[in-house]
Amino acid sequence: MTAIKAADIDRFVAKPDPRMPVVLVYGPDAGLVRERVDALVKASVDDVGDPFSFVRLEGEDISANPSRLVEEAHTVPLFGGRRAVLVRPGSRNIAGAVEQVIAAPSNECRIIIEAGDLKKSSPLRALIEKAKVAAALPCYVDNAAAIGRLIDDEMTEAGLAIGLDARTALLGLLGGDRAASRNEIRKLALYARGKERVEIDDVMAVVADASALALDGVIDAAFAGKTGEVETEFGKARAGGSSPAAIISAAIRHVANLHKMRLAIDDGDSAEFAMKRGAPPVHFSRERKVSDALRVWSAPGLVRAMGQLAEASLEARRNAALADAIAQRALLSLAVNARRRDG
Repeated sequence: MTAIKAADIDRFVAKPDPRMPVVLVYGPDAGLVRERVDALVKASVDDVGDPFSFVRLEGEDISANPSRLVEEAHTVPLFGGRRAVLVRPGSRNIAGAVEQVIAAPSNECRIIIEAGDLKKSSPLRALIEKAKVAAALPCYVDNAAAIGRLIDDEMTEAGLAIGLDARTALLGLLGGDRAASRNEIRKLALYARGKERVEIDDVMAVVADASALALDGVIDAAFAGKTGEVETEFGKARAGGSSPAAIISAAIRHVANLHKMRLAIDDGDSAEFAMKRGAPPVHFSRERKVSDALRVWSAPGLVRAMGQLAEASLEARRNAALADAIAQRALLSLAVNARRRDG
């Protein structure tokens, strides 16, 4: 078997094994697939702009001429140097053409196959995983640890530190697509240029989606400990078109704002003044519900709630079929915790 283990994939991409000149990159995270393909190309070719050294083939090109791939693999660059072929199969079955390359591999050319989410029974994936001269690199949705490393790497690259509450909130707002996550972090770093540290307000201003304002009912019910209302309000939010991911993200933004207000109150501000300084300020129609939440939640409790919501967000992305149940369960859990504090 030559399916590369998750822990070894980045090492392989940075320095591909020359004994495996055929590489399949596949998986549900299209952004991560693209990122690893780009890195493999960079590691395999001296000049991507040289058409004699780097060739792109689509599935249609190969299905029309199955021998094209093995011919390209054994073509010698006009001016020497390393050579690579990037293949995007699309909906075409190119297993037959890839089998020819595996049977007669070239040590002078790397074949990189960029695919989508392939089942284990896929002919192409099965072929690659059984071949000694090929490697399969799966690209699954980032977990919390991977997203955390991505945040830390990008912040370090930008010369920025990031607060714990800001990092926790950012964790819950990212995932699902590596490229999109990286772009959001870089956008945040650009916004914070000139600062030494990224704070929760920066995350809320740049990464958060303001469309979640329509979800106030279910979120207020959860943080005020109104367990009986959570299910009803959750149903209303879903009926209104809000996805489970949007509901969780809105809850993360709300808990971050509550945390900021709770800290202000702990420093001596009144609840009314703290709500006016919120980001965004609390609308007068919600003041009573937010005040109830601030009365029962401590700052450490809100940090724990933020972490709980971040975990729920990632779990919902990994298990889309159960996203509704995961989101509702997380909000009910928060409501139960609020009731205990209120009791």
